[in-house]
Formats: sequence, C-alpha cells, structure tokens
Amino acid sequence: MNAAPVLPALVLLVEDDHTLRQSMAQWLELNDLRVIEASNAKEALKMLSAEKPDVVLSDVRMRGMSGLELLDAIKASHPTLPVIILSGHGDVPMAVAAMQGGAFTFLTKPYLPDQLIATLRNAVESSSLRRKVAAYERSNEIEALIERHLIGEDQSTARLKSAIARLAALPVDVLILGETGTGKEVVARLLHDGSLRRDKPFVALNCAALPADIIESELFGHEAGAFTGASGSRLGKFEFANGGTVFLDEVESMPAAAQAKLLRVLQERTITRLGSNKDIGIDIRVVSATKESLKNLSARGGFREDLYYRLMGAEISIPPLRERGHDAIVLFSHFTAAMASRLGVPNRPLTGEEMERILSYPWPGNVRELKLLAERRALDLDWAPEGAAKYGHDVPGTSLAEQMDTFELGVLKNALATAGNSADAARLLSLPLRTFNEKMQRLSRRART
Repeated sequence: MNAAPVLPALVLLVEDDHTLRQSMAQWLELNDLRVIEASNAKEALKMLSAEKPDVVLSDVRMRGMSGLELLDAIKASHPTLPVIILSGHGDVPMAVAAMQGGAFTFLTKPYLPDQLIATLRNAVESSSLRRKVAAYERSNEIEALIERHLIGEDQSTARLKSAIARLAALPVDVLILGETGTGKEVVARLLHDGSLRRDKPFVALNCAALPADIIESELFGHEAGAFTGASGSRLGKFEFANGGTVFLDEVESMPAAAQAKLLRVLQERTITRLGSNKDIGIDIRVVSATKESLKNLSARGGFREDLYYRLMGAEISIPPLRERGHDAIVLFSHFTAAMASRLGVPNRPLTGEEMERILSYPWPGNVRELKLLAERRALDLDWAPEGAAKYGHDVPGTSLAEQMDTFELGVLKNALATAGNSADAARLLSLPLRTFNEKMQRLSRRART
C-alpha cells in the first residue's frame, strides 16, 4: 500500500483587511503553502476547533479582539501552535508583549516576502520537532510504566508489552482475552494510564459479580422512582467515568438486555438513565475482558455478535503463564522479594529445586496463583504447588552435576509439553533447534542409565 502524500504546511491567516488578506494568501500559496483565511480573531478561534493549522499568521491591530488577545487565547487552548504576529506599527513595547505572550516571532509591515516565507517554514519545522520530541518522551514514559507493572522477559511477554504500548494512546476500545489470573485488569489499567485519559476516572466493573436485575442501574444509573427502592437519582458507571475508561471484566457474563443497551452506548456514545427519556452524551473508552472467545460464544448464540465486533476495536491476547517460558521464575522471585521487603525480613534466593518445581507446574491459576504462593514462601509457609515435580534434591546420593542435568532435562520437557513441538520449544527457550535436540538426546540417555 502506498503511503499517503505529505501535504504542504497549513497556515491560518488572520487579517481584517480583505484586499491585503487575499494578496497575502495568494503569495503564500505560490510558495507551496496551504492557507485558510479568517477576517477577525473570533472567526480564527472557530477555525481552530475545526481545522488543524501548522502555524498562525495574524495581524495585531484588528477590529474587536486584537492579535495579542488572539495570541493569549491560542496559547491557552493550543500551547504548542506557533503564532507569528504582523504589525504596521512596529513599536518595541508591542514586540516585547508579543514575545512575552509566547509568539514565535514579531514581524513589521511592510514585510519582506522571502523573509516571511522563511519565518513561516522555520515555525512549522520548530513546531514539528517539538511534537516529535514530545511524542518520543511520551513513548518512553509509557514503556517505563509498562516495565514497572508488567514483569517478565519472555518473547510472548515482550509482544504483550508492545501491543499495550501501541494501543494505549489510540482512541479505540479494546477487548482483552486471557485465562483467569493472567492479569487482565493490570493490562486494562496500563491502557488507561498510558493514554491521554490517565487523569480521568478508571472505573472497573465485574459483570459476573452483579445480579442481572441491577447491572443496568450500575452501568447507566437511574432516576428517583425508576424502580422499588430508588429513592433518589444515581450516576451509573459510564456517566461517572466520563472522560476516562470503563473496564468491563468477564463481559461474557453480561445479560442479554444489558448487552443491547451497551451496544447503543458504543454506537451513540450516549446513555439514558433508568426511568428517564433524556440522552446524556459521554466521552469514554471501553476496555472489556473475557476468558472465553466471544467470537465462538456469539456463533453459539451466547453473546451478541454485533456487540462483539463493537467491543473489538482492537484485541489483546494475554498468554497464560505456562506459555511464558522462564517468566514464572522471574515473577516468583519478584513477588517473594516484594513480600520480604514489606515484612522486613531477608529475601532468600530460589534454590535449583524450587526453580524446577516452579517450571514444572502448569499454573492453572496463572499469575494470581503464583503471587499467592510466592508470598507464602516469604512468610515461611508451605508453598509448593500440588503436582509440581521434585527433581534432584529429593534423590539421595546424587551429585550436583546429576541434579543439574535432571533440572535441565525437566526444563526442556516442560518447554516441549507447553509448545507441542521441538521447533517451538527451542524458540521458547531461545535455543537453536539443533542445540535443543542434542540436549534432549544427551540428557535423556543419561536419565536412562
């Protein structure tokens, strides 16, 4: 697909002299600049809400609002937009006032045409560079935020982090798919905290925990007398979260009636409280989560297909812990150390046997289960998960080399069981396929002797 052509810079020209404004616009267009014209400051401010100019070129003395007053208004609403002030009365105090007000520069009439064009282009380039730097800094902030809250080093975890960083700043609803305990709410919060909505509310609602007869009231609110016991009006979660994010966990559990109303909210971005006929406009991002495939569920008639496609503006799949390679050890160590720090007790490093137990266990409860057991270990309580293999240390009389071989074989077998084939298992462990196969053959022969 061919990239969209790069358009010339757009100049908002503000000048109340019709003849002068037309001649300036023609000169700018002859120099490969696009122009939109405003005859006064108020008209210019209206254009700013509809257009996205790269630079504003304004006369200073105009009927009604002056160019300096327009500069103040632009800096209040569009602080990074460069504004060039033109005046036929080039006195020093006015120039100083313009520069103190944040003008890119101040030029006097009659202006030198080539100087004006060069100044406009410099302003556009300077503004573009500032936007790029700001975007780069914001990207680094989001990545640092994700690294702090999403622990793990596996390739599947890296892909998850990348997806969150990419989607956080985009104005799209997101559907998160993941097993119980994988951290769906953590991902939802990262999407919120990494977005421009981060200073607005993040409202989480577990659809499975709410009785069917009150879920609509919780989501959309109600007016006094809407139902028995509704003594006063109440804001729903959507209205309360205006400007922010609503997180709908276990959305597959939502009753059919509520699904129909949620579809309307996503289509119209309005809600209607129970007992009211008044539509209330809202600005929200909806992040939903499910442990089931909504596509399969809708195919069986268990979920509205049109709602599924509305929820899935974008989709993030969280891999289960058993598919995240050595992340289980990284996470276990992290949670153990954090609990030891809270308790003020020494943090004991994991032993080889403990690592093997962690890697050999399938973690059906995912990160939630692992965190609980890691904290139990820090408390010196029994933590070993049922069904976790116990290698090496439990076999009396074995040497360190034999125990290490047994441990390594267990890691390879666990990867093979998780991936399903040697090629994917080798990729999971960041090993060449040949090395993986040679290790499996050598260690399996030793285990049989």
